Formats: sequence, structure tokens, C-alpha cells
Amino acid sequence: MRLAQDQVHAIKSVAQRVLGDDARVILFGSRTDDAQRGGDIDLLFETPHPVGNRATALGQLYASLIGELGDRKIDVLLSDPDTPDAPVLRIARETGVVL
Repeated sequence: MRLAQDQVHAIKSVAQRVLGDDARVILFGSRTDDAQRGGDIDLLFETPHPVGNRATALGQLYASLIGELGDRKIDVLLSDPDTPDAPVLRIARETGVVL
């Protein structure tokens, strides 16, 4: 996994602040492969609670991540109990690393 411990801590803190203590974060994509270089940070945020306003939650997650990690390419997915299953979510769960 190509994230520093302080980056992992910052990402998990953002998840807890925005979604609550029981939120889970999965890193997926190229950053899970130590042999690769560069690449964006692909994150799936999961919460067991329904999210009232998804656009607001996604905006808060993204803005907080930029504030913590600096201006970089970050892709954010959000899954709650009301989120329909999608191939990208299955791939993230199957191939990703839980932070």
C-alpha cells in the first residue's frame, strides 16, 4: 500500500468526522500496488447509516481530504445502506485494502 501512516490516519479521521465512528474506508486502485508509482488516491467510504444528503457528504469528505492531504487527485466513493450495488463498489471491496 502506497500511503504513509500519517496519510492513513488523516483519511480515517476524515471518515469519522464526516460519517461517524463506525465508518470504514477502503483504499483501492493503483495505490494498493507497491510496484507501481504515482496515481490518484481511490477511496471508498462506507457507513452503516443512511446518508441524508449524499452530495453534501461527498463534498465534506473531499474538501476535508484536500485540507488534510493537500491538493492532489483523490477519487471518493460513498456507500450507505441505500446505495445500489455497482461493479465499481464490488471491485473496490474485493481488491481494496481496509484502512
